[in-house]
Amino acid sequence: MKFDSIIIGGGIAGYTAGLRCLEAGLKTAIISNGQSALHFSSGSIDLLSHTPTGKAIRNPAAIFNKFTHEFPTHPYSKVGKETVFESVQWYKHLLTNAGIPLLQQDNGGDNHLRITPLGTLKSTWLSQPYVQQLPLRLSEHDIKRIVVVQIDDFRDFNAKMVTDNLVQIPEFEGVEITHANVAIAGFSGLKRNACELRSIDIARILTNDSEIKALADKLLTVATINDVVILPAITGNGLGLETLNKLHALTNLTFHEVPTMPPSMLGIRLEETMIDLFIKGGGMLLKGDQVTRGDIVKDSSNNNELSLKRIYTRNLESMPLSAEHFIFASGSFFNKGLIGHHDKLQEPVFDLDMNSFKQRSTWFNPEFFSADSQPFLSLGIKTNHTFNPMLKGKTLNNLFCAGSNLGGYDPVAEGSGSGVAISTAYHAVNLLLQHSHNSHSQNITSDSLA
Repeated sequence: MKFDSIIIGGGIAGYTAGLRCLEAGLKTAIISNGQSALHFSSGSIDLLSHTPTGKAIRNPAAIFNKFTHEFPTHPYSKVGKETVFESVQWYKHLLTNAGIPLLQQDNGGDNHLRITPLGTLKSTWLSQPYVQQLPLRLSEHDIKRIVVVQIDDFRDFNAKMVTDNLVQIPEFEGVEITHANVAIAGFSGLKRNACELRSIDIARILTNDSEIKALADKLLTVATINDVVILPAITGNGLGLETLNKLHALTNLTFHEVPTMPPSMLGIRLEETMIDLFIKGGGMLLKGDQVTRGDIVKDSSNNNELSLKRIYTRNLESMPLSAEHFIFASGSFFNKGLIGHHDKLQEPVFDLDMNSFKQRSTWFNPEFFSADSQPFLSLGIKTNHTFNPMLKGKTLNNLFCAGSNLGGYDPVAEGSGSGVAISTAYHAVNLLLQHSHNSHSQNITSDSLA
């Protein structure tokens, strides 16, 4: 099977690259091993919350040039300011038009705070509609009362823990913070023990209008329209937010959704929307498959460069897939896109060169919850300025890396994971198109001379 472009990996970087390729008119395939990290995601888009040195960032655009000057090896420095912000705006419009509005503060692009499942606060850039956007200057909030809702028998969310942590926040002094239990009637008809239910199971129950009405009535007994109601994300899976919209219409309550223990409904919304857009756009999705190896040859025009000709997958071992260009968005340690051995870090598909430190003892901080980030999170594939990886020191000129398999940044400490995934994938497609155009022009010139 031959394609114009093949994307290896089905996370936010992989689907971003796939959708951009389709938009450019390329015949495109995505190979996805299965569940991506989006199933563990907050569903918000983090752009840049902190510098690698730990300094909090209020407005990413305002400090971007200074940031790239100070951290020249960061992926954002390679992508550039114009492309980074063009890509996230493109992604925002894409998802919003597909039924998942992504919203930001109305103050010139500032980050905002969201309440997490632990009752702490985290800075982010874009959030879904039912995530309350608190100002970074938290003292400027206008919250009078917070009600944290516990669903009876639902074990993946602890309202009391959230409440106990929220009351410790100094800026919430004077805010009444309480939690309340609410039962979902549909649990009574289940054959399984309700305590075994995940958020996605409850979401299926709440596709029934009578169940939504029953839940709305119970919520009105514990909260008023003047409250912020923290609700575990148990509604609105699939391609829209219909269930939450119905619940809001019935109650007029101000909801704040927080993701639960995996699977995260907020992250699944993003993934399912991107999958739907990709398939409807004519892309081929090979889900539940895994790339096992590839045929790599010397480039005919440059002895210091290599080319990836075709790849083989677990399910299609006897039927190789070939393409003019490939984008490698295999993920990091969580997705087994990177593997840490006792003596080295490895990229397991092509055995690409890594930027890992020589001694394993330098990969980690002995204090797990240290204020400093864990060094291994910034390890990844070594690439050149155009995100082409290296294999034994030679550049793979038609393979472009994107997302969390890249080295040079810490997605957790910086709050930059989604932004780097989107912008590097978007940029990789731009580079792919440029490379393809240059190759085509050279071929035309060669033919003319012949």
